[in-house]
Amino acid sequence: MSRLTRTVATLALTCAFVVACSNSDNQQQTSTSSIKPLEKVTYLTSFGNFGRDAYAWVAKDKGFFREVGLDVDIKPGSGTGDNISKIEAGAAMFTPVDLTGLLLARGNGGAESIVVVAGIQQRTMAALISLQGNGIATPKDLEGKTLADSPGSVVRNLFPTYAKLAGIDATKVTWVNGAPANLIGLLASGSVAGIGQFVVGEPTVESVAKGRQAVVLPYSDVMSDLYGNALVTTTKIAREQPDLAKRFIAALMKGLVHSIDNPDETGRILQKNVPASVAAPAAAECTLMSAFVRPEGSGDVVGTIDTKRVARSIELLQDADAMPAGLTPDQLISADLTPKP
Repeated sequence: MSRLTRTVATLALTCAFVVACSNSDNQQQTSTSSIKPLEKVTYLTSFGNFGRDAYAWVAKDKGFFREVGLDVDIKPGSGTGDNISKIEAGAAMFTPVDLTGLLLARGNGGAESIVVVAGIQQRTMAALISLQGNGIATPKDLEGKTLADSPGSVVRNLFPTYAKLAGIDATKVTWVNGAPANLIGLLASGSVAGIGQFVVGEPTVESVAKGRQAVVLPYSDVMSDLYGNALVTTTKIAREQPDLAKRFIAALMKGLVHSIDNPDETGRILQKNVPASVAAPAAAECTLMSAFVRPEGSGDVVGTIDTKRVARSIELLQDADAMPAGLTPDQLISADLTPKP
């Protein structure tokens, strides 16, 4: 090979190497620059850190939030009334609240900046829970007893309506305040005869009561059309950040489905992230909650909201004199964001 040929060949190889390196660098820079930082989202559980709220921890632990570009900070909530106040004040962006409690608040002039973006439980899980030996077996037995719940709890705020429909004289029932984390302890110690809880709280109550059987009085026995918890945000977020809201809703619903399909794993995830929780009762709560999230034979996509049912719930509350006329589902539900059947 001549000297000229060797020189040309060397130059060609050098140019090819430089171009290849340049292309590799450009691709790496493009790849690096295309990675967007995770968007921060603040979230309140509905009520403490029980198994019924573990689906948010599942969505975080399994990476469902991260997959849609979100970094979610999960804090324990304190019930419907307090959670609504915190969302309105900007202390959090999303939270599940009892839909009936929200209807009562909105119907009476509050929660005007709150909008529903998904359903969590397709029927209400609100209940009163007592223990055998406390003299409570039927709703009528509540008269003359002392019950505990947080002031903002939907169980407590909905009690007058439940009492009217169940034939109870609400004036003969005494309520005392209790923090969410302390309610079960108050019941187990005998300080009160019953507490406001969700139906799925039965396993946790029995685990703390050490052998005493729980007595559950579900509100759904007299109010079958009512939804349970619904995911809410502000009208501002729904209007100005719909893409973020849709991504958050999708990831949270994915966590919800995974939690009820894998209750034992969910219990472990909750205990890992919230050491004060106990895996077994949390798993039992998830198992019980499955029938409320995905009712048998309903065929509904998880997270949907039926506006006709909401309208019937409003009518029921109005008939019970719990709220004035005027509220309609479209004033409260974001049809653009709720999961579709």
